[in-house]
Formats: sequence, C-alpha cells, structure tokens
Amino acid sequence: MSKSDFLAEAEARGFVFQCTDRDGLDAALQAGTVSGYTGFDLTADSLHVGSMVQIMLLRLLQRHGHRPVLLLGGGTTKIGDPSGKEEARQLLAPERIAQNGEGILAILRRFVALDGPAGALVADNAEWLDRLGYIELLREVGPHVSISRMLSFDSVRLRLEREQGLSFLEFNYSVLQSYDFRELHRRHDVTLQMGGSDQWGNIVSGVDLVRRTDGRQVFGLTTPLIATASGAKMGKTASGAVWLSADRVPAFDYWQFWRNTEDADVGRFLRMFTDLPLPECDRLAALAGAEINEAKKVLATEATALCHGRDTALAVAETARRSYEAGELVQDALPSRPVAIDRLAAGIPVFRLFAEAGLCGSNGEARRLIRGGGARINDRPVSDESYLVGEDDLVDGAVKLSLGRKQHVLLRPEPGVD
Repeated sequence: MSKSDFLAEAEARGFVFQCTDRDGLDAALQAGTVSGYTGFDLTADSLHVGSMVQIMLLRLLQRHGHRPVLLLGGGTTKIGDPSGKEEARQLLAPERIAQNGEGILAILRRFVALDGPAGALVADNAEWLDRLGYIELLREVGPHVSISRMLSFDSVRLRLEREQGLSFLEFNYSVLQSYDFRELHRRHDVTLQMGGSDQWGNIVSGVDLVRRTDGRQVFGLTTPLIATASGAKMGKTASGAVWLSADRVPAFDYWQFWRNTEDADVGRFLRMFTDLPLPECDRLAALAGAEINEAKKVLATEATALCHGRDTALAVAETARRSYEAGELVQDALPSRPVAIDRLAAGIPVFRLFAEAGLCGSNGEARRLIRGGGARINDRPVSDESYLVGEDDLVDGAVKLSLGRKQHVLLRPEPGVD
C-alpha cells in the first residue's frame, strides 16, 4: 500500500496500471511537491470521454497539493501519434492546430485550476519542437534511442504486424515525446509523466532519456485502458464519440450517457469519474436491484457537474426526471439532430433516420427494431421500415424519433445540412 496520499488514492480509485518505480515515486510524493504532466494532441477542438481518465488523474494530483502540467501537443500533432491507431492521421494545418488547442484548453480549465499558487502549468511543445534542428536532434537524442526497443513497442509492433505500414514521420513520435519529458524536466522540474497504458513505451523512453543525458530520476505512470463491462470501448456510442464540448454533445446527452452505464460498471465509474469520497462510491455501488438506478443518477449528475457545471447538471437531472419518471414531454431538453430540409421534402426512409440519429448502430439494426415494434415517430408506433418521413411528419418544427421508453431524438430541419 502506498504511503503518499495521491498515489494511495489513485490506486484505490483504479487509476494505476504500471509505474516505472512505484516506491521511488511514492517517496518523492511524500518528500515534497511533484509536478506531473499529461500530453494532449490537438487533433480536434474538443476532448471526449476517452480522455477523462487522464483528466481526472491530473485533477486528483492537484487536489493532493501537487502541480499538474497540461502539455498541449502543438508540435507533435504535426506528426501524429501512432499509438492505438490503425492508420496514419490526416495532417492538420498549423492554423487548425492552434484553434484546436484553444478549444481543448477551455475544456481542461473546467477540471483543473490554472490560477492561484497551486495552479496548473500549461505548456505547448511547439515552443521547443518547432525550433529544433534535425541534425541537432539526431546528435543530441539519437545515440540514446534503441531502434530494436522501439520496434517492440505495441504502438509500432501492432501496426507492422497488421501490415498497415508506419511512416517515418510517425516513427519519430516516440523520440519527440521523450524529448518533451526532458524539456519539461529541465524547464519546469517536471518529474512525472502520466498517460494511458498504450503510452507505456513512449513514457519509458522519456524516463530513460532523462536518466542517460541528465543523470536524473524521473517517473512514469500509466492508467488502464477503460472498457465497459460488455467490452465496448469507453466513450463510444452508436452515434460516435461522447465529446466534452457542449457544442458537440449537449449537456442532456452527456448526462444520459452516464445514466445509461451498465450495472457492473457503476462502482468503478463513480470512483474514477467523480470526486465523491470512496466510502460513498462503495455505498452506491452496493445498491442492488432497481436501487442501482439511483446510483446511476448520482454518477450522471456528478460527472455532468464536473464537465458542464453544477447548476446545469441539476437542471438536466430534473429534466430527465420529468421526462422519464413523471411522464412529461420536455421537448426542449431532448437531444436534437439537424436534417436537411430538401431531404425531408423528398422523404427519408425511417430506418435510415434512426441510424443517422444514433438510436441504432446500423441500418440493419434499425430495420430489425422497427419490424419488432420498438420504434415510434411522434409517439406513434411505426412498423414499416421503409416508411418515408417527410414534411407532413413535422410537429412544432421537429420530428420526434423514439426507441423504447428512454431513447428520444428530435430531428429539426435546417438548410445546408448534408
């Protein structure tokens, strides 16, 4: 059992998977303030639920009096991280990367305080990588990098085994991530890098580089990759990623995502994705039968409060109660999706709409559910999978699609939507 408050709670909440030197890190955490960083590549203007493990770990580090460091990958995004990717990412223009950085930093500010004496440090690796000369990098870092070891990393090995190729550009990513750790250590005395377990090889490389070139001990800690009890990837739904930006996923949809957590995952998700004390997480996780739904509501409200604010979370929870428990139709709170006016004028097969709205994972699944009587349009059952939904189906400017008792989407016609 770890003796430092941060590491002990991180272990109890399920955040710790691997550590380069657990006893050494534990001692450092007890001896004084530790600065620990996580990197965020800027491939989109928002993070999604898949990033929440790292965000909550940074939040926990700050709560225990240590300094979180948010590293924006303005430089490494120009290359692309091959870890966990089956193919190379599309390269983004510098202007797009900068815009994405602004969006991601705005999200991180909700979870980690940037102000005050214990405020988080924000850094962008473009600050040093953009000015780095190629020959300089080869001479400085090259002698300390083992190609055979890099080939053993999962991020590299799996791509090669699948014969999907790995460009020389991507192959450099691990080297630059190692360089990031050393720069942060030299500039800001950062001694801990945290990341998902798919980053283990990159993190170990950074620890080795600092040891070989600077003779200093630094630490790496990875978190487990999170899947649901049914094996689904965390943060993925039929309609795609669950983003942390309200512009991409409304607060109501975000609350509903957590409310729909599988029973077996409730305790684990309460510990990892809320600030609730561990005894309270255990109490809620022990609820059985229909009472587990109360625990899911607490999870949904607490998780939404962190991302969208307490007032918004409470309002969304009340809207959900009125909609699903009191039987009221609160139209404005239902998730909505745009649909092209011209498509609606021509008529759209209902099975296709259910799939596009994210209520079903595919057209085939939509057809089966409609034939089985589980689908409704404007609260009227529909059994003809080829029924054409058109302008005549608009009620108060929208078409309401429902699947079962709890899944609803409003389709609102808009011009210029694909």
